[in-house]
Amino acid sequence: MLALIFLAGLWAGIQNTLAGGGSFVTLPALILSGMSPLAANITSTVALFPGQLTSGYAGRSLVSGAAGLRFRTLFILSVLGGALGGLLLLHTSPKVFARLVPWLVLFATAVFTWGSFFRKASAEKAAHLGPAVTGTAQFLIAVYGGYFGGGIGILMMAALTMAGLSARNAGGTKNVLAGVMNASAVALFITSREVHWLPAGVLAVGAILGGLAGTWALHRVNEKALRVAIVCIGVALTVGLFLRPL
Repeated sequence: MLALIFLAGLWAGIQNTLAGGGSFVTLPALILSGMSPLAANITSTVALFPGQLTSGYAGRSLVSGAAGLRFRTLFILSVLGGALGGLLLLHTSPKVFARLVPWLVLFATAVFTWGSFFRKASAEKAAHLGPAVTGTAQFLIAVYGGYFGGGIGILMMAALTMAGLSARNAGGTKNVLAGVMNASAVALFITSREVHWLPAGVLAVGAILGGLAGTWALHRVNEKALRVAIVCIGVALTVGLFLRPL
């Protein structure tokens, strides 16, 4: 089973580098290993965090504020929102989270699908968001990210581009803010009994190696085909979670 978790981490690292959606792979792998959805979500968040730090650091030169808000403001909103989301998750019973997670995965899959295939056309027509809306959106995304995390990259890309950033700067800013909001959650999760440390370590090693492989493959893989595959994984996971006995 650890071999499966390692492969899931490897695949997730590649996916996150190329298109995002790595948690769609790690979550079912950890659930299949026998974890509850709550433990799988917390363990996945902790394990994927080092890779987020690496990608955020690599793209630090592209970081920018948005809609008149300084990056420091977005940073603080992400810290606070991520911490709040993490606290909400730690105070959610495993049974309640098991009932919520199919809906969360369905939402994340829908967001990923929209962001991958429909966002560009709609974003070009949208007026730029103001500072109040941009700040509120970032805080709510951070709360969601600390609580669940699936699809936060697409949510931030949508919000930041509609706030006026180019796709390149939005991507760099998104990577740093994703690490920031998850840092708040991880700081809370490391003391949780729900973290399975051996699988987390194996998953983290796979994700780091996958991230390196994804960097090499960045210009060699058909991104559209990869995004289609991610959507299929999300749909299959959603169906499986709804059919899974509670």
